[in-house]
Amino acid sequence: MAPRHREPLRRGGLTATPDPAGSILLTGATGYVGGRLLAELSRRGYRVRCLARLPERLAGSIGDRTEVVRGDVLDPASLAPAFRGVETAYYLVHSLEAGHDFAARDLEAARNFAEAARSAGVARIVYLGGLGSARGEPLSEHLRSRQETGEALRAGGVPVVEFRASVVLGAGSLSFEMIRALVERLPVMVWPRWVTVRTQPIGIDDAVAYLVAAITLDVPAGESRIYEIGSPDRVSYGDLMREYARQRGLRRAFVSVPVLTPKLSSLWLRLVTPLQARVGRKLIEGVRNPTVVSEHSALADFPIRPLGIREAMARALAEEASRAAKARRSVRTQVLEREQEIPAAAREVFAFFSDPGNLARLTPPGLRFRLVGPPPAALRAGSRLEYRIRWTFLRLRWVTRITRWAPDAEFEDVQEEGPYRIWIHTHRFEERNRCVLMRDRVEYELPFGALGRFAQRLLVRRQLETIFDYRRGAIEEIFPGR
Repeated sequence: MAPRHREPLRRGGLTATPDPAGSILLTGATGYVGGRLLAELSRRGYRVRCLARLPERLAGSIGDRTEVVRGDVLDPASLAPAFRGVETAYYLVHSLEAGHDFAARDLEAARNFAEAARSAGVARIVYLGGLGSARGEPLSEHLRSRQETGEALRAGGVPVVEFRASVVLGAGSLSFEMIRALVERLPVMVWPRWVTVRTQPIGIDDAVAYLVAAITLDVPAGESRIYEIGSPDRVSYGDLMREYARQRGLRRAFVSVPVLTPKLSSLWLRLVTPLQARVGRKLIEGVRNPTVVSEHSALADFPIRPLGIREAMARALAEEASRAAKARRSVRTQVLEREQEIPAAAREVFAFFSDPGNLARLTPPGLRFRLVGPPPAALRAGSRLEYRIRWTFLRLRWVTRITRWAPDAEFEDVQEEGPYRIWIHTHRFEERNRCVLMRDRVEYELPFGALGRFAQRLLVRRQLETIFDYRRGAIEEIFPGR
């Protein structure tokens, strides 16, 4: 329970009395986009005040310049303290989980928020709404509600910067998780007509970049703006599923049918993705409307150039793979660390390790290492590599994904499929005195419980040491001393 008296702002502290120095109010910080936005605002050094019905849910994710106050957009009396001293207020809440009356609740909440902002003298409200045009067919209830919410915020008298977006692609987003669940679980997918409806998704990093940039957007006093944002690619929902399957290396069959309506599809979704079904049903019922960008002023007013679908999907998969691997860490996870000085420039060394074709040169011949299929033209976060190795009498298939990529400095790969329960390999490159200090850190663990731990102690550690010893010698030959 938050204290009732004022206390100095502390890292991870929850306050009931807002710090008057706060200049940004953030709602929806416990949600997907709001959580990402909070992290980015904190990284940039902004002082942020989060309004939350359940402040304790944010206790582990706030920093030195963040405070949390208890409040509810459906309770007008709780809003005034939260707005004290605020210049910019983010409205990132919705009531989709509330049931059939979510649109009425959203409208009431937006009006309460707008009135509290006006009374507090807030300079700007920033809102993330939804794309959608009623041309040809009325807007779905969900899309209509998102746009009516924007209208209600503007009606309060405070200038509003509204961004309208379609599908947000990022690990953990509702849209991405539904795509992931469907494609991963169903080798044969029914292909209803609504799957061909056009959409223009945006990667989560680009969506957050727009939201942050709205703080300093130069707009004439008292003027509101609506910006439509999305990637450069117009695709169908089916294209998104195909792209996910392609990047995951999954073979999926799609069967077209003319009768499965969005409403029936949402019921089918409940069987496949029960955790997302309640909110996902509202989203799927809304896909009868194309959600594409028709007005391009965002590209003129902001220096942001959103990623295409392929790269946005790759980044989402990279984050998902990293998060899944690190969640499996245990007290039994082993660590192998190595260092090696290489007499070359960081750019030259990084370029060598960035070429998948060089992997075979660093692997003992007895493992019979070979890449499967053409390697990516250039490695980056999200790149997928599949290869085969032979260990003793076993032929092993191994799939890894690049999950972090900082050119000339570091990259990380994790196993998606293969012999390990956990494999996380971090490569770091530090330039010093005309050389590069290369640091490798491998976290690994075998499956099969006690049997795996026995094999780990008896065979695997020794094998990994042998592989890294061979690699050291190969690198010394490739980069001889100058």
